[in-house]
Amino acid sequence: MKKILILFLCFPLISAAQQQINKTMIYDGIEREYIVYIPASYDASTDYPLLFSFHGGGGTSGGHIIINDMRPIADTAAFIAIYPQGAIDYAGADPGTTPSTSWLHKIPTSHNDVNFISAIIDTLSNEYSIDLQRIYACGYSEGGIFSYELGCRLNNKLAAFASVSGSMLTDSYRSDYGFGLCTPTHPTAVMLIPGTSDGNFHSTYSGFQPYYMSVSEITNYWFDYNNTDLNPIITPIANISMNDGSTVEQREWINGTSCVSVIEMKVNGGDHDWPGSFGNMDISASAEIW
Repeated sequence: MKKILILFLCFPLISAAQQQINKTMIYDGIEREYIVYIPASYDASTDYPLLFSFHGGGGTSGGHIIINDMRPIADTAAFIAIYPQGAIDYAGADPGTTPSTSWLHKIPTSHNDVNFISAIIDTLSNEYSIDLQRIYACGYSEGGIFSYELGCRLNNKLAAFASVSGSMLTDSYRSDYGFGLCTPTHPTAVMLIPGTSDGNFHSTYSGFQPYYMSVSEITNYWFDYNNTDLNPIITPIANISMNDGSTVEQREWINGTSCVSVIEMKVNGGDHDWPGSFGNMDISASAEIW
């Protein structure tokens, strides 16, 4: 009787250890990696949402999970968190630079990470109980740019997405590099968290034409596509962290088709940051996204 009791008590420890799983798949002829976090409450009789989180250019999935730790939120809100690893972009690296991880693999390579994410969705839907109507994406820096790309080019599988410190590509950029145009297929909720003092050319608040759209161009695009109200509801966020050099203002375009909205968490004075982890500390970008 004691042996049975001891085994029973050990089961929860084994289950907890298996919540975070490092997975691989062969895709496009190379081994790709991604981390899957299963919430403690997982029950195969219930369908769970998926939330993808993408690291920045040159980053790693393991590093990004520290910055954007969705695991405690996943346990509370009951969703599956996925952290894919970008592939090394040898063909698209600038001359004289060391190739690094990337989501936006430019020609001459034919590599397409949009299809890689689609393959992960298909794989996980065969392994777990997935709510295919509630698949979401978010990312930081180039991972944020890639989230826009998924919103444009994997829209049939995506319900909503968010971008932190990352801009949206122009259609001319997409055409030049063989990405194709932005062609969403349904009303799509969008959140962006930009810093007004972000000095990176691929995430500056005013844009970097003809490559990257400004924040106003991005919100105009999505509130027009989603058919929301033209004027946003503007709400100042409490400045609870007086020493971070920034404040937050929420701008929300509501009443879109199918009840979707477009939300900008404008970080006045914010840099190339992930609020709540570094930079602005008035909000948690991770919590706001979920």
